[in-house]
Amino acid sequence: MTEKRLRILIAKPGLDGHDRGAKVIARALRDAGMEVIYTGLRQTPEMIAEAALQEDVNAVGLSILSGAHMALVPRLLELLEMQGQANVPVLIGGIIPDEDVPQLKKLGIKGIFGPGTSTDRVVESVRQAVQAAGAAQD
Repeated sequence: MTEKRLRILIAKPGLDGHDRGAKVIARALRDAGMEVIYTGLRQTPEMIAEAALQEDVNAVGLSILSGAHMALVPRLLELLEMQGQANVPVLIGGIIPDEDVPQLKKLGIKGIFGPGTSTDRVVESVRQAVQAAGAAQD
């Protein structure tokens, strides 16, 4: 029996124009055997939610350096729920102040990664989040 290849959406919401980190994570996920859909820069939560729906992804990864995570993340989660995708895990990386982490986790974010996080840790966290979401559906 072959394991289904995971489909992961990587997105850069907001006006942040730096995507090197997102590309490093996308490559690490791909090298780990996952299919990665990268939406590119300056995506709105609406664009990301629509791409997640159209691409039938197993998880969404956001790269946010702009400081707008407390506005962008709740909106994206709301849109995913409205589309019937509340079970799709969302993970974020970038510049996330420690004081925002508890609120983001309370909202349902499944992983938060700051600068210097190893790509192996991100890959494993994505796998665990998808596995947990699948178990929750059963």
